[in-house]
Amino acid sequence: MTPGSNIPLSVPRVTVDVTAPVRLDVSGLLLTPDGKVRSDADFVFYNQPAGPGVTHRAAAAGTPDAITVDTAAVPADIDKVVVTASLDAPGATFAGTEPTATVRSADDGSVLAVFTPPQLGTETALVVVEVYRRNGAWKVRAVGQGYADGLAGIATDFGVSVEEPAPQPAAPAAPVPAAPPVPPMPPTPPAAGKVSLDKGRVNLQKNQSVSLVKGGQPLQRSVDMGLGWEPAFHRRAIDLDASVIAYGPDRNMIDACYFGRLMILNGAVQHSGDNLTGEGSGDDESITVHLGGLPPEVTGLVFTVSSYNGQKFTDVAKAYCRLLDAQTGEELVRFDLTGSEPKTGVLMCKFVRQFSGEWEMTAVGEYVKARTVRDMVKPAAMAL
Repeated sequence: MTPGSNIPLSVPRVTVDVTAPVRLDVSGLLLTPDGKVRSDADFVFYNQPAGPGVTHRAAAAGTPDAITVDTAAVPADIDKVVVTASLDAPGATFAGTEPTATVRSADDGSVLAVFTPPQLGTETALVVVEVYRRNGAWKVRAVGQGYADGLAGIATDFGVSVEEPAPQPAAPAAPVPAAPPVPPMPPTPPAAGKVSLDKGRVNLQKNQSVSLVKGGQPLQRSVDMGLGWEPAFHRRAIDLDASVIAYGPDRNMIDACYFGRLMILNGAVQHSGDNLTGEGSGDDESITVHLGGLPPEVTGLVFTVSSYNGQKFTDVAKAYCRLLDAQTGEELVRFDLTGSEPKTGVLMCKFVRQFSGEWEMTAVGEYVKARTVRDMVKPAAMAL
């Protein structure tokens, strides 16, 4: 969906969850035709998780905050339910953060719509979508309206009484004797062989790694893994399939994202869709990963390319993968595959979560006998 677009709801009960690379608080407000709540009871959030026809689900391992709307139970004098998202960290803004709302059937979990607001800046809270009544039928509209004064600003705008606690006078601090000056510590040198993103784009060779760290902080925002290839000279169009397989700490497969399953892990990983020829410039297929939204049980991601029709990589030229900042489009890391083997699959690269919490990307470039994601599961696990 795009801002302002709407679709009719085909089911009476829907759940709207919002994922992002950072922790979000999601809430719902029941509004009358004049755009206001009837009372504070119409504000549904983590401290008041139920209202008439609307419930809040708190985030848990692998599941984000969500609002469920049972349209049949919404009171007749309610015109719409707006779903909002605010940043959990004090003082944080949506600059560099890419929230994604997914509207699902509350009964079977099927995806009805997906909406990612356009580039955000100093906003600290957001009206993401609204579920509204029109001529007796229910629809959902993509909104993406930002607020600079947080969830309190949204609540106040819609008529909720927000009481701020009165500041307590600070007790006078006891005098502290001055400590002798401590000479500054020298900067810690990077570990041998460790490369970060601080010096700009990184070009990897096979088996080289890069820590996804920038400015001394682990990268937690959304990234795109672009994968591309072209048919070798004088060869016909080639249909390859990019995928990513998520693993747990024991190399156990948790889920796989590919052309037949375009979204996994509650929207933390999303696939661009299938490219049938490999022709044309630019990435042939891409996979978006919301690093901060990956559940803690996911400790490894392996990105693969395979040939479902059995065409071998000796028929492929210029295969590569590249990591981009999803918000700005800046290319962060690139790995160009050199050489080829007469096999039907290749392990392009892997992400491994370190004990410190940061992710490390390693160029793999190993050819395997595999034509489907299922075939890739075992060799990809061995590569972790």
